[in-house]
Amino acid sequence: MAGQSERGTTRYPPDVSARVACRREQTSGDRVVARTTRTAIRVCREARRSAVTIWHIPFAVWSILYFGLNFPWRACRAWCRFLEFSNREPFQAEQMSDPRPDVLLLRLLLAALMTVVGSALAGAAAAAAKLEVPVAYFSEAIAEPPPLSLVEVVARDKGLAGAKLAIEDNNTTGRFLNQNFSLVEKTVPQGGDLRGAASDLIESGVKFFLADLTADRLLALADLAEMKGAVILNVRAADDALRQRDCRPNIFNIAPSYAMKADALAQYLVTKKWMKWVLISGSNPPDKAFADAIRRSAKRYRAKIVEERVYAFKAGSRRTDTGEQQIREQMNKLTQRLVDYDVLVVADESEVFGEYLPYRTWDPRPVVGSQGLIPAAWHRSLEQWGGTQLQRRFIRRFGRWMLERDYAGWQAVRAIGEAVARTKAGDSAAIRTYMLSDNFELAAFKGQALTFRKWNQQLRQPILLTSPLMLVSVSPQAGFLHERTPLDTLGYDKPDSQCRLNE
Repeated sequence: MAGQSERGTTRYPPDVSARVACRREQTSGDRVVARTTRTAIRVCREARRSAVTIWHIPFAVWSILYFGLNFPWRACRAWCRFLEFSNREPFQAEQMSDPRPDVLLLRLLLAALMTVVGSALAGAAAAAAKLEVPVAYFSEAIAEPPPLSLVEVVARDKGLAGAKLAIEDNNTTGRFLNQNFSLVEKTVPQGGDLRGAASDLIESGVKFFLADLTADRLLALADLAEMKGAVILNVRAADDALRQRDCRPNIFNIAPSYAMKADALAQYLVTKKWMKWVLISGSNPPDKAFADAIRRSAKRYRAKIVEERVYAFKAGSRRTDTGEQQIREQMNKLTQRLVDYDVLVVADESEVFGEYLPYRTWDPRPVVGSQGLIPAAWHRSLEQWGGTQLQRRFIRRFGRWMLERDYAGWQAVRAIGEAVARTKAGDSAAIRTYMLSDNFELAAFKGQALTFRKWNQQLRQPILLTSPLMLVSVSPQAGFLHERTPLDTLGYDKPDSQCRLNE
């Protein structure tokens, strides 16, 4: 009869036989052997489960590649059967012959849904055209003075290197969004034809320009009829006039203004209670512009400039025409017989004399401004907020540390990349609208998101206060509050601004 052997003894399934054996051993008092048998059954069961789990992934890949290309329904069927088999309890024949219909149906529906969604996404990605976003780095061949010290880095790609690194960062995200960013370099000779160079770029489809130009040349570029629909990002000129009476709707100012840097420095000096300043400035236009910003900040924060002096610049070789003895005498004479003061503020943006002032002043006073304690958007000493990661990537890529103009170029390209990624559009009008909206935020290793001021299109950002080798502080300082954001305590606020864009 069924269930019996030829000799009449009953056959049991393996798991039932083990249980019967355990009962007999327990009856005879051999409980140690019984526990060993149960443990062996449990180990075998777990081993079989583990073996099935290890083969989940290769079996799924095999079923999709082999069946899914031509017969999706076969792939679903094979996958569901495998899941059903792998989740059964080993050594129990009654479960193998009676799977739960609701579980099987649920698995079948999920597998079918995954197949349909995956096919749809793959088809959509293949059908969509890649969005090309060319960005131009537009500069003028202006000869810069050689560095005063041999230890200072000589960077011939200042600004451009930061833009190149940001293009790579944009494409890292763009690969997943079907977007591709490219950098077009364009350099015109000093005093060259801006219209011709800009027209060539516009005709080739470029709508975004990083302008490494002085203020007057930047305005000449922005006022061209060909550039009315373009987005120009200023990475060099710090002139306050570009954020005031000379602002333009197609210019976004990435580089911080002289007013922002002067306010950042003034907040720190007021915090230290150094309220009496001596201002020494150069005679070149950039020196005068920064000196004007220093005077404005002193008035704004109720500090007092007790005396001003001007260093008379004489053309010549800054290295060979002056020896150490002559330099010391010049600096002593420049700072001699001053009234009592707390700090010496230097406005030497042309880098002519400021580096010679520290430790050579007649009175022992700290030196701040263009030299000494410097306000800057970026410095190689920044390590906070992931700054070390950006510093090291830049050094590996270009063999030098990142300078302030490099950082401005990186910010400008990343601002474009962020706007394109969010809007999924490449036209300048959509990008401009988004960058001025409340949704735009730029992560730039400054500890907080950066945004644009709507009234003059200046990028808000903290300003670093650094010595040549160390970060000293970051402005805005604690306690300087604002109704919108403390970042608006740096530079011209909306009530003080002569620029009224986007109103």
